[in-house]
Amino acid sequence: MYRLVSKCGLNFKPTAQKPIEYKHGPRSVAIGDFDNDSVLDMVIANHIANNIAVYLGKGDGSFRNPIIYSTGSYSSPYMVTVADFNNDNRLDIAVANFGTNNVGIFYGFENGSFASQIELSTGSSRPIAIIAVDFNNDSLLDIATANYGTHSISIFYGYGQGNFSPPITYSTGYDSLPSSLAAGDFNNDNYLDLAIANYGTNNVGVLFGNSNKTFDKQITFSTGLSSHPYSIAVGHFHTDNFLDIAIANSGTRKIGVLSNNGNGTFANQATYSSGSASPYAIAVGDFNQDNRLDIVITNNGIENIGVLLGYENGHFENPIMYSTGSYSSISVAIGDLNKDHRLDIVIVNNDTGSIDILLGYFEGFLNQTTYSAGSFSASVAVGDFNNDTRLDIVVANTNSNDVSVLLGNGNGSFENQTRYSAGSGSRSVVVGDFNNDIQLDIIVANYYSNDVSVLLGNGNGSFENQTRYSTGSSPASVVVGDFNNDTRLDIIVANYYSNDVSVLLGNRNGSFGNQTRYLAGFWPRCVAIGDFNNDTRLDIVVANWYSNDVSVLLGNGNGSFENQRRYSAGSFPASVVVGDFNNDTRLDIVVANYYSNDVSVLLGNGNGSFEYQTRYGAGSYPASVIVGDFNNDTRLDIVVANSRSNDVSVLLGHGNGSFENQTMYSAGSGPQSVVVGDFNNDTRLDIVVANSGSNDVSVLLQYNRGAIAYKMAYASGGGSSLQCLVIGDFNDDTNLDIVLANYGTNNIGVLVGYGNGSFENQMMLSTGANSHPISVAVGDFNGDRVLDIALGNNGTKHADMMLGNGKGKFAIQTSYKIGFDSPPLVMASGDFNNDKRSEIVIANGGSNHVDIFVAYNHGSFENQRRYSAGSWPQSVVVGDFNNDTRLDIVVANSRSNDVSVLLGNGNGSFENQSRYSAGSYPASVVVSDFNNDIRLDIVVANAGSNDVSVLLGNGNGSFEHQRRYSAGSYPASVVVGDFNNDTQLDIVVANTNSNDVSVLLGNGNGSFENQTMYSAGSWPESVVVGDFNNDIWLDIVVTNSVSNDVNVLLGYNNIVFVKQMILETGNNSRPQSLVISDFNNDGLMDIGLVNSRAHNIGIFLGYGDISFGNQITYSTYPYLYPCSMAVGDFNNDTRVDIVFASCESDSVGIVLGYENGSFGNQMMYPTRSNSSGYSLAAEDINNDTILDIVVANHDTNYLGVLLGQGNGTFASIILFPLEYRSHPFSIVIGDFNNDRKLDVAIANNGTDSLNILLQTC
Repeated sequence: MYRLVSKCGLNFKPTAQKPIEYKHGPRSVAIGDFDNDSVLDMVIANHIANNIAVYLGKGDGSFRNPIIYSTGSYSSPYMVTVADFNNDNRLDIAVANFGTNNVGIFYGFENGSFASQIELSTGSSRPIAIIAVDFNNDSLLDIATANYGTHSISIFYGYGQGNFSPPITYSTGYDSLPSSLAAGDFNNDNYLDLAIANYGTNNVGVLFGNSNKTFDKQITFSTGLSSHPYSIAVGHFHTDNFLDIAIANSGTRKIGVLSNNGNGTFANQATYSSGSASPYAIAVGDFNQDNRLDIVITNNGIENIGVLLGYENGHFENPIMYSTGSYSSISVAIGDLNKDHRLDIVIVNNDTGSIDILLGYFEGFLNQTTYSAGSFSASVAVGDFNNDTRLDIVVANTNSNDVSVLLGNGNGSFENQTRYSAGSGSRSVVVGDFNNDIQLDIIVANYYSNDVSVLLGNGNGSFENQTRYSTGSSPASVVVGDFNNDTRLDIIVANYYSNDVSVLLGNRNGSFGNQTRYLAGFWPRCVAIGDFNNDTRLDIVVANWYSNDVSVLLGNGNGSFENQRRYSAGSFPASVVVGDFNNDTRLDIVVANYYSNDVSVLLGNGNGSFEYQTRYGAGSYPASVIVGDFNNDTRLDIVVANSRSNDVSVLLGHGNGSFENQTMYSAGSGPQSVVVGDFNNDTRLDIVVANSGSNDVSVLLQYNRGAIAYKMAYASGGGSSLQCLVIGDFNDDTNLDIVLANYGTNNIGVLVGYGNGSFENQMMLSTGANSHPISVAVGDFNGDRVLDIALGNNGTKHADMMLGNGKGKFAIQTSYKIGFDSPPLVMASGDFNNDKRSEIVIANGGSNHVDIFVAYNHGSFENQRRYSAGSWPQSVVVGDFNNDTRLDIVVANSRSNDVSVLLGNGNGSFENQSRYSAGSYPASVVVSDFNNDIRLDIVVANAGSNDVSVLLGNGNGSFEHQRRYSAGSYPASVVVGDFNNDTQLDIVVANTNSNDVSVLLGNGNGSFENQTMYSAGSWPESVVVGDFNNDIWLDIVVTNSVSNDVNVLLGYNNIVFVKQMILETGNNSRPQSLVISDFNNDGLMDIGLVNSRAHNIGIFLGYGDISFGNQITYSTYPYLYPCSMAVGDFNNDTRVDIVFASCESDSVGIVLGYENGSFGNQMMYPTRSNSSGYSLAAEDINNDTILDIVVANHDTNYLGVLLGQGNGTFASIILFPLEYRSHPFSIVIGDFNNDRKLDVAIANNGTDSLNILLQTC
């Protein structure tokens, strides 16, 4: 018996929905503010998907996910424009629907959404281009379309309320193939005319508009044989008030310009080559902000766009090309997308299906041009001395006792100097009209002759002989203003050695009265003026060199001033200027701090008081500061002259009182003074620097090229130009997931599978600007049994790695890039050496081989003893450097650029120092054995030279010559540890100015690999290490003083810190000191810190999985500005307690901990008036098994000890005097003489010394 059995054939069925659908066919872009938030949005016409996509802007050049609106089945929208068609003050959208022969109108709802499409028929014509203008001057917008197939244009007149007339059609000629439209009044008759790019007949047609809703017959202007004009734009390219036309000639690969003759005709076309590319789309705008229109073109056949800068005479520079990564960019729109007052560009790429955003940016300054001045050029000022409307320069020359006048030519160049005698030690110069003759005069502060010189100007660039007026001792800075409201300029001088300012009131004839003096701080070095309390009276601010502050003296309006108020600045403030940095109409202050290599910004309250400073990194030894709007965004920026690093720093302002990180430009030798002005009349501020070392001035003219840079790419389908995909289980749920390479949008997409054939929406991971990923492989590259991703990028010719965490998340390893000469086209992975880690095999398109890459895994104290160190000791540590079981000391000397080693004698005394060279401005030092020879070595972080020095120890207390390894910008803190568990010590450095940390892996022989850098927050100042997630791999914690947070970087077994966690400490909190401890006795590490500006202590309790709870804060109020902290068990309850020092309230606070990680109320102990406890430690000083507290009182020059009682309370402070003006700022504790009593080593930045205090009982 036989039975038939049905046979199952192989068969597949598609899922109900495609997980990825990229084929949208973007073809056109338009921009406008659709939701009335003053931020530009964009709309894209997708001709394949038959829809438009609306992207609402975020205001930073990026956009939200698109909202899709259908244009109808088979509509194939070709072009989109925006306008308010129904006069409701809301932008609407009009679309040329090529496929369905109509115009679609989407009316806007003000919130960024739109009504469904309303259609206007174009009859048998297929609209290919569309514009919206008012042709008949009735204040109602009309629509014009260029029509394919019928070789015509159609006009729809608006009737109001969004209604339109039937189309009126005008022929453009047989086989004309009109492809683009532009409107303008070409004959100045107050009626708009229409210009048409006729692709087929190689010309531009113009239809002149009449008053009766009609147009004259088309007049054509040739664009050249086989030119095939594809796109046109109009603008005023001359200064004659006649509209001109710019054309993208795709056939001849040229940009054409038709100049208007003013009578309805145009001159013969002028052309500019676009090279090997065919220009497609064209637009005009002022990209370099010189009030002259420029042209931007998109190209077909080459992956870039071009910008042609205009000269205002109808001529243009040859195009400057910018890469897009697309070989066919079909549409362009321009506008200010990120509200920085610069034009940005949106491009539609029809080959990759992506939308590129390119943002305009401040390009900086040209290389300096130098002009000779006198000896030791110390100060510079600008003004028009010969009344030719061109800015000139005057320089004060200290050593030659004169001033140099350099007359400007108006093009950024200057004539040779003319010298005029001044007093002895000409230190500062300022200009003004002191005798009311409308001619600029000069005033010079003479440092050695204790007076000011007045040189009256003749108006032709020459000056009369000086007249001198007495001041205080060593006048270092001079400014002028009307301080008694008599319309006559007066003089203010900062007197360095008499610690005051002199006021000399003007007499209108160029003479001045006797000085009146007012106290300032210690060694006032610079003075500036402004109305700080909004009473229309000028006030004074003085930078006090030695007291590290600024003095504010409020003016009474009669030439007298109130007593000073002082505000802290950085270390040795050298220069001060004023400006409104947060746009609140209140003047603020910026100070250049010479020895702390930064600037302090103090925001004004409008009543003459100021907020606490915020500091930003500058170059080495900043000597002068000035402000101005350099990038024309209406926000004040800062320029600093750095005297040691021979450059200037530019810090761009955000308009809210904060600033970008510095960009540096070379100047001459020893720049001492900086001013700004427009020296070449291009409406951009330029820089002039007085260089004391090279006896000249540097002129840095601002670039004026309208630079743009790639920002990001978008696509209606999320990604575009899918190149490669692989599968794997990335989240360990036993369901297969997908990873794919999105070439067009420069990212990879991860789709997590549900196990039923469907997937989550794709998660995008950026691969970087213009990277264009083309190949992908997956494998376990770091041996953690979790799948990772390797990718090959066609654009950058790099192979990159993204490490997985087993939960479907990935972190890109930006520091591990493999470069190739040709794109890595094919990639695969496998374990070829049985080490349980995957290797990568790559085939390159330009080579005949494959590459294989392998993955790698109390009491009293006797009087102090002082020992000389180098100049400005900044950091100190102890260790046994000569293996005699006695502790020795090493000190990092920041100003002498070396380290001091003091060998201990075992009785608390030390030998004289031995000095060893380090890098520039060593800021932090640690010791350990880096070459496994059982001898301690030294590593120093050099803030000035951006590197670390490694000095290998010889075991006898001497050290080898340093070896230097590059770090980031301004490395301020260094620690060591074994980060890759290879038993060899590695180095980690916190880089303040570059906002990152550097990891240098040790080889075990005293050498180190090149740094790997990981992003941190803003201004990282301190770094510590520990294992925060109990995975036996060291992790990193960084405190960031400007971004007010701490960062946790988790270590993995491939030595890469792949996860950065930002722990927010609050806005403007300024975390200043950091400890790691177990505050809640759960066996997991927690983080504690003091937030100086927020006046609190912050605790982050650790969960043991690399994450932390939200910050719990404990106020230190009324004790302000906590600046240092330590932990210990002060009441013997096995719970961690906290001690903190208040730098403003002259006290230390004790906060006792509870077992759950919370803390009780604070108990305060005074440390003496004006003490400023910069550093403290908790140790058992008197060997009673009870913790005590040691504090360094910086301002009063004392060491303080508070003896613990064992119950959480402490005895009153015991003070041990240090030398006058020693200013102790850092302490370490250890038994230096082996008597089992703890001693104290103190670093003093006031006397450049190190103190040892030995305990006697």
